[in-house]
Amino acid sequence: MPHPGLHDCQDVVMARYRALADRIVRQPNPPRDVEALAARIGELPGQLSAVEAIWDGDTNGWFVVLVAVLDAPQSEVELTVIRRGSDLRVFNGRVPLWPEAQEAARTGTALAGRFSVPFHFASPDEPDDEAPRWRASW
Repeated sequence: MPHPGLHDCQDVVMARYRALADRIVRQPNPPRDVEALAARIGELPGQLSAVEAIWDGDTNGWFVVLVAVLDAPQSEVELTVIRRGSDLRVFNGRVPLWPEAQEAARTGTALAGRFSVPFHFASPDEPDDEAPRWRASW
């Protein structure tokens, strides 16, 4: 018995997506503006020691996560995720210097300045999910 091809499988997935679309609960995008993120940091338990930008990725592509690095107790809290489209743009040659990294650097620098803590972004020029972290280990 022949197996379905890739296009057949994609058609099935799209048909299921259309059939179930009204059941999908979409989460609103977390705020990415400095004021909202600063307010969120102000509500966190513990002392802020740094703001860090970290590359991560999934099946849709790369994105940058801004985190608050806390002392007493040592922890980190995800503040927001900055994604600017799928990685199809990479294959099409349409990525102008990773705009999500540029936004993360601007926002992270502003937040760090507001709270007088360091901003750490080990790989601002290209995605690297193994770049050194602010804290080497937990």
